[in-house]
Amino acid sequence: TINDETVELVQPYFEMEDYTLQHGKKVCGNVAGLLSWTQAMVVFYGVNREVLPLKANLAKQEGRLKIANAEKEKAQAELDEKQAELDKVQAKFDAAMKEKMDLENDAETCKRKMQVASALIDGLSGEKIRWTQQSKEFKSQIKRLVGDILLCTGFLSYCGPFNQDFRNLLLKDLWETELRAHKIPFSDDLNLISMLVDQPTISEWNLQGLPGDHLSIQNGIIVTKASRYPLLVDPQTQGKEWIKNKEQDNELQVKSV
Repeated sequence: TINDETVELVQPYFEMEDYTLQHGKKVCGNVAGLLSWTQAMVVFYGVNREVLPLKANLAKQEGRLKIANAEKEKAQAELDEKQAELDKVQAKFDAAMKEKMDLENDAETCKRKMQVASALIDGLSGEKIRWTQQSKEFKSQIKRLVGDILLCTGFLSYCGPFNQDFRNLLLKDLWETELRAHKIPFSDDLNLISMLVDQPTISEWNLQGLPGDHLSIQNGIIVTKASRYPLLVDPQTQGKEWIKNKEQDNELQVKSV
């Protein structure tokens, strides 16, 4: 029931010098308590006058907060629902993108295979001509094989002691003439070296000290291919050094006379 008028009426008493708790105790303890209570009520009224609007505003704001929280919960529920829908759509999108990537990868792989196949087909179409030609050449070579083998075996058996000129005389002028006379087919451009030894072997011989001229290579073929022991006339000792290097891993023993 305290109001501004009540506070205004008691205000002059508060301004009196003897209206204090100490003076009240001197008069009577109950009076001192009543005096202290009136001062406290005035202070309470002043504080409460500022607090009441704050309380009212607090209640109002709490009401607004409750409404806002309800709206928030409703919006959150809608958001959760939309998020669930979005997750489903995102999952479908991811699956579709994965399928798309798989299809693109398969298409790229198929394209590469087609390119390789096309290149292979194009290459084989060109190789077909070469293979056909080689097939014909093989058939012809098979027919000439008897004469070629006769020339090679004759070279290995009889040409060892002779120089290059006499070897050519035996091969070209004598033996090939006999083959023609007996109608035995042979290769007109027969290369004895390529027929009897491959290029890597020749390169290995050269590294071992054998000279690279045709006569030396022919001599190397006779030494390694002939069934009889070769007798080397070797004034420059090139053949000797070559044999020693070639057979050093086989523990060749050399005896000097």
